[in-house]
Amino acid sequence: MNEIDKYIQSFPDEIQEILYKIRGMVKELAPGAEEKMAYGMPGYKTNKRPLIYFAAYKNHIG
Repeated sequence: MNEIDKYIQSFPDEIQEILYKIRGMVKELAPGAEEKMAYGMPGYKTNKRPLIYFAAYKNHIG
């Protein structure tokens, strides 16, 4: 289990489902992106530059 799996699994099931969907979309649309935790959030880089970060909060997912 990597850091991103641990991060996602720290949330309730209904939030995990959304976070896994986001993760899946990123992997599908940017298959070569490097996955890594950054700034306390799951993040993806392409060409050594940030592509996207996502995170769950009390009242929203960003």
